[in-house]
Amino acid sequence: MAKERGLISPNDFAQLQKYMEYSTKKVSDVLKLFEDGEMAEYVQGDAIGYEGFQQFLKIYLEADNVPSHLSLALFQSFQTDHCLEETVKKDLVCLSDVSCYFSLLEGGRPEDKLEFTFKLYDTDRNGILDSSEVDKIIIQMMRVAEYLDWDVSELRPILQEMMKEIDYDGSGSVSLAEWLRAGATTVPLLVLLGLEMTLKDNGQHMWRPKRFPRPVYCNLCESSIGLGKQGLSCNLCKYIVHDHCAMKALPCEVSTYAKSRKDIGVQSHVWVRGGCESGRCDRCQKKIRIYHSLVGLHCVWCHLEIHDDCLQAMGPECDCGLLRDHILPPSSIYPSVLVDPVSNTHPLLVFVNPKSGGKQGERVLWKFQYLLNPRQVFNLLKDGPEAGLRFFREVPNFRVLVCGGDGTVGWILEMIDKANLPVVPPVAVLPLGTGNDLARCLRWGGGYEGQNLGKILKDLEMSKVVHMDRWSVEVIPQQTEEKSDPVPFQIINNYFSIGVDASIAHRFHIMREKYPEKFNSRMKNKLWYFEFATSESIFSTCKKLEESLTVEICGKPLDLSNLSLEGIAVLNIPSTHGGSNLWGDTKRPHGDIQGINQALGATAKVITDPDILKTCVPDLSDKRLEVVGLEGAIEMGQIYTKLKNAGHRLAKCSEITFHTTKTLPMQIDGEPWMQTPCTIKITHKNQMPMLVGPPPRSSNFFGFLC
Repeated sequence: MAKERGLISPNDFAQLQKYMEYSTKKVSDVLKLFEDGEMAEYVQGDAIGYEGFQQFLKIYLEADNVPSHLSLALFQSFQTDHCLEETVKKDLVCLSDVSCYFSLLEGGRPEDKLEFTFKLYDTDRNGILDSSEVDKIIIQMMRVAEYLDWDVSELRPILQEMMKEIDYDGSGSVSLAEWLRAGATTVPLLVLLGLEMTLKDNGQHMWRPKRFPRPVYCNLCESSIGLGKQGLSCNLCKYIVHDHCAMKALPCEVSTYAKSRKDIGVQSHVWVRGGCESGRCDRCQKKIRIYHSLVGLHCVWCHLEIHDDCLQAMGPECDCGLLRDHILPPSSIYPSVLVDPVSNTHPLLVFVNPKSGGKQGERVLWKFQYLLNPRQVFNLLKDGPEAGLRFFREVPNFRVLVCGGDGTVGWILEMIDKANLPVVPPVAVLPLGTGNDLARCLRWGGGYEGQNLGKILKDLEMSKVVHMDRWSVEVIPQQTEEKSDPVPFQIINNYFSIGVDASIAHRFHIMREKYPEKFNSRMKNKLWYFEFATSESIFSTCKKLEESLTVEICGKPLDLSNLSLEGIAVLNIPSTHGGSNLWGDTKRPHGDIQGINQALGATAKVITDPDILKTCVPDLSDKRLEVVGLEGAIEMGQIYTKLKNAGHRLAKCSEITFHTTKTLPMQIDGEPWMQTPCTIKITHKNQMPMLVGPPPRSSNFFGFLC
């Protein structure tokens, strides 16, 4: 099939998606440049050659150097039979086909995509297409579906049936209104086009395509969907159907808030047929024969699974099951703005960045919509954090779970600051980024890899609160003709660095922006970082750093004259670049950490004595920073790859000021920039309550939390 239809390889498609993820361009904007703009010279009728196609990719993907193998494979994939007949020459492709294909892939409303693709082929602008032109649109839809791992054998008859309904009079032509009407009622097509489901509590399912690793049965027709086959599953109730059964599905029975006063206070079970994944009845403990037919019932709130015959033995009241401490049941919300949670619970406000962690973010969003009340789960790309914070503002004892990377966590902490809540909620982290340094320090791990979310929520119940320091950064540039990059943040949650470490990070950042497909795993990132560290050691761009900066800690100069440094790092947490501990391990003295640090000088805002620094243990709530000197890029690479323990401990302090005399690389929480001569002041801002995960069974973690 791939060879017959000219499909690019799965790896090429994944690479293309990575480029699109980083691009801000729209197909419609690029198309204008080719129709009547500066790129019109590349157009021959409705076709472009390979050179024009390369220009299209360069502009649309905002990438100067799209790999030649990818651009060539894409170009050849558009050389379909119908395009060759129209353009005659084999070295041309239809511009409409190219535009249609990319518009289907990019974000946006399905209705807009349907209208845009229709108008692409309506060249005479009369609002009518013949069936062969509509078929061209469907060909691009089928290609996109196949790339996205859909079962096109299921989708093809659905689209064919849609075509029959559109052309009801057999005239062979379709109007825009008919096309939009048919597309808007074809559920699998809408899901393919990226339908953004919104909670309406009107019986509408929130469908997503799902390929099933075990035999399942359609909730509508009750026939098997088949092992490894694709169907549609509702995120809210786990109602499952064939693609072609979706339009006739029964309404979704999940209501996310109380519709009347009689529903307030007591939550009832909501039973849905099927979905009994464990294969065992929670009432009688006997097997549920899930592989033979649509059997069993599951409750969407407590997630109990029972035989059909055991239903009579179950009471009507639902306690929300094992995850009750986190769930805000519908019976607690009436109307949708008044919230009164069950007593002795800690409702969880979940923020998910669906772009983090590849496709993991989207999967996490879907799973939490089922495990909790969907009204507790917010898509940050769609809603931002404000809506969730407003909704939970008056909810007592609520907690926050941020699903994303360090950048997402920093964003949420900043928005909580600005929200001026009556009580600041404690925050936990589900790490979906590549570095995840804060999550590591809080014992939530170095990266989510599909673990059971129910177990993670149980760990969250056992978590403890630690008040994490946060630091203000003020950059005061000197008057100079040179131009600085924008300073990425005004707050430090994790760390700040200047010199060699930031130089490596800056090169890493530029390369990732240019070639995102090369930085799609944590292991690849480590290898790239080590490569940049190696090349930095050759050029030594930050050599003799002490000659171009001075450092003051709490108003006192820090003597760097006897050191040969290429970088300085200021740490709030002992993890950088995905787990590197620049401060190094400290032999744990007897006694508690807080008592030890107090004995070393809690009242003293500055510690510079080398002997005392050897015994200092990092503490993210002591209102002090750890300052580390870095000798060079090779040392950084060795620390990053665990070949060396740490940098050179310089100080612990509660305030630090840098004065620089030349342009230097800097970074805050992993975001680098080039800064012209300036003064940088770092002072304590506040503390944020953070949730620390339960201790691991093998206690080989950062000492300050074990």
